[in-house]
Amino acid sequence: MYMQLNFKTFGQGFPVIILHGLLGSLDNWQSIAKKLAEKFQVYIIDQRNHGKSPHTDDFNYKLLSQDLLEFLQQHQIDKAFIIGHSMGGKTAMTFAFEHADKVEKLIVVDIAPVAYGDRHSNVFDALFAADVKTATTREEIEKVLRAKLDDDETTVQFLLKGLSRDKTGEHFEWKFNLEVLKKHYADISDGVFSSTPFTGKTLFIKGKKSSYINAENYPAIQDLFPNNELLEIKDAGHWVHAEKPHEFTEEVIRFLS
Repeated sequence: MYMQLNFKTFGQGFPVIILHGLLGSLDNWQSIAKKLAEKFQVYIIDQRNHGKSPHTDDFNYKLLSQDLLEFLQQHQIDKAFIIGHSMGGKTAMTFAFEHADKVEKLIVVDIAPVAYGDRHSNVFDALFAADVKTATTREEIEKVLRAKLDDDETTVQFLLKGLSRDKTGEHFEWKFNLEVLKKHYADISDGVFSSTPFTGKTLFIKGKKSSYINAENYPAIQDLFPNNELLEIKDAGHWVHAEKPHEFTEEVIRFLS
């Protein structure tokens, strides 16, 4: 049985597939997708255990790469431009290693192919502390998140995008599979590797204020993606595309054209 991923598509032309990051969804990429759709056919996808895609007990990059392969097969896409942010970037890199013939060009947003230390414990703690089942208003949930995350506005607003009403409309729920993502956090933080480098054209986009791509892990990028270009966007952190959408989109179009 194929994994049936939830997606939206815009525009016409050569296919571009966009993969969101941890705890995100395709909604995070809608405005960028619409802009890119002036030149390409853009698919934004909810990866498994996120958004409206199926929730499962298993979660690792091999599976996410397989999901992406099945998505291409279902939509008769032979080759595509692949863009991935953070966790989605690691899915994209894994896919490029395993199915290089299907990747025309690769864009990896603010992540390297290396293992990272724990950067999300406080976020998971905040999400578990917010009792969405009993909360009656979004404000109640927001208050808990703010208290737990020291009023980190960017993160609080990002997480609130993952909040929705359940089928009854009486209670709230997260769009992502919180328990499974927490359980598989080591798999998500892990590095991705291949004995055969991906030699296709690859653009790494880094937020200047973010430390996810740094001097220490850039050699791993060079080794695994020898045909790479590294670009830094000023005044942007890890969510580069949300913080600097205009600059981000311009660079993506330049690289893909």
